[in-house]
Amino acid sequence: MYPDVRFSVSFTTRAPRPGEVNGKDYHFISEEAFRERIARGEFVEWVENYGQLYGTSKKTLDVFLEQGADLILDIELRGAKAIREHYPRAVSVFILPPSLSELKLRLLKRGENADVMERRLKKSLDEIGEACWYDYIIFNEKLDEAVEQFRAIYVAEKSRRDRCLERIEAFFSTTESP
Repeated sequence: MYPDVRFSVSFTTRAPRPGEVNGKDYHFISEEAFRERIARGEFVEWVENYGQLYGTSKKTLDVFLEQGADLILDIELRGAKAIREHYPRAVSVFILPPSLSELKLRLLKRGENADVMERRLKKSLDEIGEACWYDYIIFNEKLDEAVEQFRAIYVAEKSRRDRCLERIEAFFSTTESP
């Protein structure tokens, strides 16, 4: 339906969870390899979360963008700010749970111990407090509705005037005068 859309696969030092596939869900690498990539400046953004490192490859983003692809990145707040800094035309969408109680329930379902859950809840609340600088907010109450909202944002952004200037110019350069 959207042939130009690609999902950016992040790098991480954490172990794969059951069912995760290397190269599809994440690029799973050692901490040493990750830190070498940091030293070489290969990440457009990276962060340490809960003792694990996560990052987005600048080279991968640039290759996709040069091919005309539209990228979806699933990153946290600091990463989103770094992306905005390096790619000013990036569109940011913050996806929120419908309520605080639902957020707690979703965190509980991850099956983590109480300490980890409390840290994740605090971090989530801190990030939600920063959601106001994102371009769009989606409340993920019903998944199918949230997906439709995301699609609507994508379609609208593809039609923005400033994103269509080259096509407009091409239109007029090939149009014969009346």
